[in-house]
Amino acid sequence: MVRPPESAAFSPPPWVGWLLALVPVFPPLYLAAFGALGKLRTLPLAARGVLLFFAATQLVAALFTPQPLLSLGLATARTLLILAMVAAGAYLRESRNLRPLLWGQLVICATAWGYTLFTQGWAGVQERLGHPYYYIVSLGLVAVVALWFVLFWRGTAWWHWPAGLLALATFLAAGSRGPLLALAVGSLAALAFSQRQRRWWLLIPAVAVLLIATLTTTLKLPIEPVERLLNDQTSGREYVWKDAVLGWQTSPVGGVGPYQGGPYLTYLFKDGCQLTPTLERNEIGCPAGLSRWSSVWLIAHNAWLHWLLESGVIGLSGLVALMVYTLWRSALLGDPLLVAVLYGFTAMNVVDVVIAVPSPHFSELWWVCVGITLYAGAGRSPAVGRLLPAAPVSTLR
Repeated sequence: MVRPPESAAFSPPPWVGWLLALVPVFPPLYLAAFGALGKLRTLPLAARGVLLFFAATQLVAALFTPQPLLSLGLATARTLLILAMVAAGAYLRESRNLRPLLWGQLVICATAWGYTLFTQGWAGVQERLGHPYYYIVSLGLVAVVALWFVLFWRGTAWWHWPAGLLALATFLAAGSRGPLLALAVGSLAALAFSQRQRRWWLLIPAVAVLLIATLTTTLKLPIEPVERLLNDQTSGREYVWKDAVLGWQTSPVGGVGPYQGGPYLTYLFKDGCQLTPTLERNEIGCPAGLSRWSSVWLIAHNAWLHWLLESGVIGLSGLVALMVYTLWRSALLGDPLLVAVLYGFTAMNVVDVVIAVPSPHFSELWWVCVGITLYAGAGRSPAVGRLLPAAPVSTLR
């Protein structure tokens, strides 16, 4: 294990904390990260080299797509957004400075319950808890991240229990298996790579979820979302994966271009424009002006297949290099929060795409954690995951 020397803790101005707290509620606020682009210069040389390789592969790949000029513009925009998030992580420096996100995430959990119960009653919860602008799977992932914040926030504040229970209840009611995979793998990784004593209590939420799901199924309790957690069906993902591979084969070197893979995902594309399942249940359809852009947010439900489809072999090589380097650095640093997010999201990427930007803040959070990890890898102390008390997917269901 690498144990970087201790350094003075960095705390951003109070307005940054307010901004972070509001991001889950109003996601466009994360565009403020562009103001931190200059912080990329503070990263160590090796990290900047990996980032440069990643950015170059995204732009070069665009030149080998069916529409190179359009693809180059979109690849530039996406790469700049990713670099802005990484720079924001370099600005924040320490994972404890991410903690204001928790308050916004708890607001999302609370509004999901309020909106679902008010518009659909308990029957809506049985259909799976939803949110107006977070997909059900995304809502489950937000609840998982909120659980990690509560777990890694040291101290015995009274709000830990209600916050944790709200996040856990939201996760269970969403009934999302991808977030369950993220919770299990992320918690195990945090336990395995923690530099301090083994914190076996980190596994309590994952064990509790599996126990509740097992009891619900065994005792035949009428909680349908929880029963779904132990369901082994793929919800049609195998057809989406097949479409992604077939689409990639039409342009294997550079892919079909960023945000242009939707028409190739015929299993999803045939359904036309759809908003969140929660809005659909309330008979709120897709506006006519938005229908023509509906293919833009269709995903291959596997991050590497999605990147392969859109950026080909060249673009995927850059993504894999950056991911492997970041996961390695985070394991050496041993920050439980960073490890949980980075490894948990990576595991969930097998069945969804939770690193593709833009998103309602969770993908951006992954890249911010990349920036914090790369910054701390310069021999600085991450002060990490210490989250000391004060002194941010899916079209398949």
